[in-house]
Amino acid sequence: MHPSIHARGHPDKPAIIMAGSGEVVTYAELDHRSNQVAQLLRARGVGIGDTVALCLENHPWFFCLAWGFQRAGVHYVGISSRLTAPEIAYILEDSGAKLLFSSAYLAPTMDEVAALAPQVPQLRFGRDAETTIGAMPADPIADERAGVDMLYSSGTTGRPKGVKIPLPVDPAIDQTNVLVQLAMMAYGINEDAVYLSPAPLYHAAPLRWSMTVHKIGGTVVVMERFDPEAALAAIEKYRITDSQFVPTHFVRMLKLPQEVRDKYNVSTLKCAIHAAAPCPVPVKQAMIAWWGPVLYEYYAGTEGNGSTFITSQEWLTKPGSVGKALSGILHICDEEGDEVPAGSEGQVFFEPTEGMVPFEYHNDPGKTADAKNKYGWSSLGDVGYMDADGYLFLTDRKSFMIISGGVNIYPQEIENLLITHPKVADAAVIGAPDPDMGERVVAVVQPMDMGEATSQLSDELLAYLGPQLSRVKMPRQIDFREQLPRELTGKLYKRLLRDEYKEAYEKAQAGDNS
Repeated sequence: MHPSIHARGHPDKPAIIMAGSGEVVTYAELDHRSNQVAQLLRARGVGIGDTVALCLENHPWFFCLAWGFQRAGVHYVGISSRLTAPEIAYILEDSGAKLLFSSAYLAPTMDEVAALAPQVPQLRFGRDAETTIGAMPADPIADERAGVDMLYSSGTTGRPKGVKIPLPVDPAIDQTNVLVQLAMMAYGINEDAVYLSPAPLYHAAPLRWSMTVHKIGGTVVVMERFDPEAALAAIEKYRITDSQFVPTHFVRMLKLPQEVRDKYNVSTLKCAIHAAAPCPVPVKQAMIAWWGPVLYEYYAGTEGNGSTFITSQEWLTKPGSVGKALSGILHICDEEGDEVPAGSEGQVFFEPTEGMVPFEYHNDPGKTADAKNKYGWSSLGDVGYMDADGYLFLTDRKSFMIISGGVNIYPQEIENLLITHPKVADAAVIGAPDPDMGERVVAVVQPMDMGEATSQLSDELLAYLGPQLSRVKMPRQIDFREQLPRELTGKLYKRLLRDEYKEAYEKAQAGDNS
């Protein structure tokens, strides 16, 4: 259902609670504001099938915008508030966004964006957005139509590419989608749910799952930013029943002193969903021991081409698995696209089933085609195996993608910048194991002169990258090598580097435990 239905039945029920400030947006207010947002889009000439963008921190208006977009039949692009101005400007241009919503909090970056992308008008909360939206009628627009998000993933050149899904064929905004059915049937989320969203809302999972809770009629508690103790405090204060985390959140909560962990009552939790990055087996075991068998894991992508699901009870019998196929038919294939026997490693593909919506990478038909094999099955590029019982185990990820704290980082962009520095002959950027973040960004640099391979050069390279990269992409470590492992064709053997850092990490861990 659309939240407007719940606004009529429970107008004063909180739809959104900001965990830190305690600010509440009721279902009546969410309905009122989202209508005004849709009216504003039409007044600004934004029609069905057009694209708009929002680059906003976790803010009380975030879902008012998203639901306004959802009523107006537009593609809406959630942009990370941690990106640099050139990165944001690229996404605005590539997506064809006609309007950008942001905030005064991001003013310095947004002023740069305005100079780089002057064709995209901006409205900022804390400056002019509230007044402009508030002046609009609160009646539904005449041509209501369901919209859909368009979120950005990596491109073949290292530039992100928008994952574009067609607007729903059914124009009704009150449609019940697959995610709603999944949330209710697999996870037991209902209208009494109090759902904690600890992650940035511009990511696919927090945005889609929170809006799903709104469709069901529950309350979404939004953390302005994640803090491990604050998350536990919010679970107790708001009597959280359901939530979604990434493994880094678990790690940070587990590292709290025992007396801090024991201070908070988490017994109201019925469902703690996690995904986005592989969860180390010991971490998940420790979380189940602490919170009980309330952890539910899934494997899926922004592309929505298929998913798996596993309960805590199943996982304890299949540690390390991400579960069985829940949507789509799972296949493990060799390089020719043919299925391999159970237990054999290969690329993970999903065969679409009836009702699944196809995706494409916006402005990149080559990448769209590369995601499919000869049978039309699609893959996110991950490698794994399926056991005899149909449980999927992932053994590798998209070829070189780094997942740090649940955030996908694509090294090509960083490498392209490093190689332009006059003192750099060659560069490789990899993800090295990290106990807190899952992986950390490491740049392995071949300098023009090994005599300059010093900490001063490291500082110089970081200073060079700083204005051009968002903080999450910045290397946490720079190492120097006389030669990188390339073959004569120019192919870089990144796996050799990754294996080397993994082996060193495992040796260090073994030493610490001995």
